Amino acid sequence: MPGGGGMATFLGFRRADGQVGVRNHLLVLSAGGLTGQTARRVGAALAGAVVVVLPHGSGLVGRDLAVQRRAIAGLATHPNVGACVLLGDNPAVMAQAAADIAPGRRPYECLTLDDCGHDGLALTDRAVRAGARLLRQISRERRSAEPVSALGIGLECGRSDPSSGLVANPLLGLAADWLIDEGGWAVLGETLEWLGAEHLLAGRARTPEAAAAIEGAVLERERIAVAAGLDLLGSNPGPTNIAAGLSTIEEKSLGSIAKSGSRPIEGLLEYGETPRHPGLWTMDASAYAPESLTGFVVSGAQLLLFTTGVGNPYVSALSPTIKLSANPDTCRTLADQLDFDASSVFSGRESLAEAGEALCRRVVAVASGEATWGEITREGDEVLSRFGQAL
Repeated sequence: MPGGGGMATFLGFRRADGQVGVRNHLLVLSAGGLTGQTARRVGAALAGAVVVVLPHGSGLVGRDLAVQRRAIAGLATHPNVGACVLLGDNPAVMAQAAADIAPGRRPYECLTLDDCGHDGLALTDRAVRAGARLLRQISRERRSAEPVSALGIGLECGRSDPSSGLVANPLLGLAADWLIDEGGWAVLGETLEWLGAEHLLAGRARTPEAAAAIEGAVLERERIAVAAGLDLLGSNPGPTNIAAGLSTIEEKSLGSIAKSGSRPIEGLLEYGETPRHPGLWTMDASAYAPESLTGFVVSGAQLLLFTTGVGNPYVSALSPTIKLSANPDTCRTLADQLDFDASSVFSGRESLAEAGEALCRRVVAVASGEATWGEITREGDEVLSRFGQAL
């Protein structure tokens, strides 16, 4: 069984609201574009701080407004965030954000340009001082043994090739099965990459409503493409996928959904929505990796598993992203960017089950504090999806 042998715990940070983090970040979060550069200055001044800028702060309506509000609260109270400095330029938005953050019982400071006489430099000074105090406070926290059932993982692939569908993505499926069997949760996104295989996901849905939602989400993405005059055959698989050996969207989708493993699907989540209980979930989200990963992060995933065929450097800023490949050439040339080398399975020197056990051990190690390459090189970022026009 993948992950067997006494791996039911990891070392994490238990939060006041019962969540468990795998990191203890100070997050400097800008809730609008006017304070984005201030947030970056503050983050540069504070050792180890993570900066996230949500650039679209005003004029949002409908779904975009709801997603923005969900993202501010989800990021500020993410399990991997020990404390947050929240910056913004709209007092009403900030008041709502503070109310949304408060139930998480996470230390935070909420500062606006209005608080500082609309002086960005004064805001920088106040935020640096507030962040320093919060960093000092969370530095006293210590890891404790926690059950892996406290973990949620996001399942992603990018710049795929045949090795992705044959080996790397099925490995993620084994890891997802293991974590779900232990009582945790996993989420599969990239809706358009279910096209041609959505009936297979729907067939695993726990309820007819969940099955209909999965198929409906794919049809809606296809409708958007058709309405825009987009030929999906020229964009998905994309030129990189085609050059690497993938020929059709159905071939790509069959490889993509292999990340989901074999357990029943509990339902379809909105973008950034938190799973309502453990198990395997799907998320209706963009197939573009930066937006997809951030959707997982906002939902509360503490770890991300991200496969690639020919290489993809993107990782999350808040959730450690375990990058893996089964392509022997990629594993050789990108050895200092990939956290897990599965090329031995592709070449027949190791079984999928053996590699699955090793990947589960790596998940526990990273959850307990082992750094990923993306963390070491500070490659991470967060990118929130947009769905409509702004005022």
